[in-house]
Amino acid sequence: MENDVRTLRADSGLSQAQLATAMGVSRQTINAIETGRYLPSLPLAMALARHFGRAVEEVFHDDGSR
Repeated sequence: MENDVRTLRADSGLSQAQLATAMGVSRQTINAIETGRYLPSLPLAMALARHFGRAVEEVFHDDGSR
């Protein structure tokens, strides 16, 4: 599964730490999501999508399907 969290975060001018604080998780969790080492829970995926004003499917997508 791929995601656009890093791009959305950078475009918003947020650090990993700032996004982590907003989501109530650690900076390491945001890093792991961005690098694909961790798939977030559904509530966290929904919170991330909401934070960026996107649908979950726009932020998280199957490999190769954008």
